[in-house]
Amino acid sequence: MPTNLTPEYYKAEERFRSATETADKITYLEEMMSKIPKHKGTDHLRADLRKKLSKLKTTDQSKKSGSRSTSAYRFDKEGAAQIAVIGPPNVGKSSLLNAVTNAVPEVSSAPFTTWKPTPGMMLIDNVQVQIIDTPPLSKEYIDPEYLNLIRRVDMILVMIDLHAHPVEQLIEVFELLKKNRIAPEHLKGTFVEEGYVLYVPCLVLVNKHDGEDIEELYQIFLELLDIECPMLPISIATGFNLNEMKQMVFDSLNMMRIYSRTPGKKPDFSSPFVIHKGATVLEFAGSVHKDFLEGLKTARIWGKSADFEGQMVSRDHVLQEADVVELIIA
Repeated sequence: MPTNLTPEYYKAEERFRSATETADKITYLEEMMSKIPKHKGTDHLRADLRKKLSKLKTTDQSKKSGSRSTSAYRFDKEGAAQIAVIGPPNVGKSSLLNAVTNAVPEVSSAPFTTWKPTPGMMLIDNVQVQIIDTPPLSKEYIDPEYLNLIRRVDMILVMIDLHAHPVEQLIEVFELLKKNRIAPEHLKGTFVEEGYVLYVPCLVLVNKHDGEDIEELYQIFLELLDIECPMLPISIATGFNLNEMKQMVFDSLNMMRIYSRTPGKKPDFSSPFVIHKGATVLEFAGSVHKDFLEGLKTARIWGKSADFEGQMVSRDHVLQEADVVELIIA
């Protein structure tokens, strides 16, 4: 019998395989187990993962001590996704956080002002995502916990300065990531590495796109660049393309908003459920409440995936962005 594993399962599995810390391995293994459909075809897989989890928890417990401090790079995920902003010194990472979130990191023209990561929440329409400002990347030394943070996040925003050797900046960032077996998702399949490489969605933000003749400078940068990657010129000083950045982030995360409707009531369009594109009614039901996975009978749909408003559909009906779903539980 096929296992019918979801994209979220495979994503958690990638993070599990790339994790270097036992605590991270436990987190991703538990996430993998939560994403496995419960039927006979997955019995062996679930049993195998339970054994691995038990062994990891035993190992983790033996390593723990009361004096061990919590890493400054470890944050509980909040919102629909967790995103790290990385890059060289003085490219505007903290200014970006100031501009698009509720956080107030220290901003200075001096390099290396940020010494520890700072999280904030960014609103994309009616969806909250967590943005983390990070210390500057340096080829001299990168804290292993910094790398673990990058491995944990759902997406990376690479910031560079259009006025400060942007080609060299971008190449250095990608080389540092590659050296530590992390690569932008769009490069998957373009190079061969021995061992495992974790691919993470990535968007390059070319900051300081402001001033006279700036578009000409940006075009010269593109011509000199020998790397293909999702890219957007922005200006934090003027707000140029910041709204476009939010939309590109949402699209890159492969997410969609689905709204729940209680029989006889209107849906609350201010509080969507955020699930992966291509998710079924059954997967949506599990995101509303895990008990619905067993009791779900059918559903009514309003929106793009419906042939007509209020259509009755099966559990395996594939949803689309902004659908409204009324779950019918047996």
